[in-house]
Amino acid sequence: HLHRNYNCRKNFMKLSCTKMEDCLIEDQTTFYSKAEHYWKEVPPTVDGMLGGYGSISSIDINGSKLFLQKFLGEGQGKTGTGCALDCGAGIGRITKRLLLPLFRTVDLVDVTQEFLDKARSYLGEEAKQVENYFCCGLQDFQPQPKRYDVIWIQWVIGHLTDDHLVEFLRRCRSGLRPDGLIVVKDNVAFEGVIPDDVDSSVCRDLNVLHRLVARAGLNIICEEQQQNFPEEIYQVHTLALR
Repeated sequence: HLHRNYNCRKNFMKLSCTKMEDCLIEDQTTFYSKAEHYWKEVPPTVDGMLGGYGSISSIDINGSKLFLQKFLGEGQGKTGTGCALDCGAGIGRITKRLLLPLFRTVDLVDVTQEFLDKARSYLGEEAKQVENYFCCGLQDFQPQPKRYDVIWIQWVIGHLTDDHLVEFLRRCRSGLRPDGLIVVKDNVAFEGVIPDDVDSSVCRDLNVLHRLVARAGLNIICEEQQQNFPEEIYQVHTLALR
């Protein structure tokens, strides 16, 4: 989720690394189990999903909608509106306000069962458009081949190791329909890879993220910075990949 950018320049270098594995003091199993434990303690609310920044949800959704609508439609090269996947979906904040209004059906995947249980009531009447609620960490999740027009991955890639992120993006690519799109929207560090011990995640800079996307065999077809977020949090960038 959202993070304050606590790292002022003077202590910056000792906190940042050039790749994520260098930042992992403990083993991978602990990295994932600590994150699972963290999210189990988070209330299943919009404010909980956004780390206390629930007030920016509308700014976030509006920015995402403007970004995504550039690609959707009929005709050559346009991305269809049949089915979308919401990765790290939580209680379905993005599903409810961004994906369900634009797609016929949506699947949700999240590591926390309580969030998915809450999603059924949070989504209300629109829940009937949801086909699947998958309870699974993204490092283990296998999207169904050629199922999705859009795979939306927001504020969750920091919970994957570099190798697992690359492998997950590769699996996502095989989960796309023709002219489908993977969208990654996440915090971006100023330089290097910055660990967060509180929720057991990392924040990568754009160069690191670009390298991982390339390793996954994907191309960046559009990239934008989200505007009008509070100054004290990390910059947030949105990347369209295929």
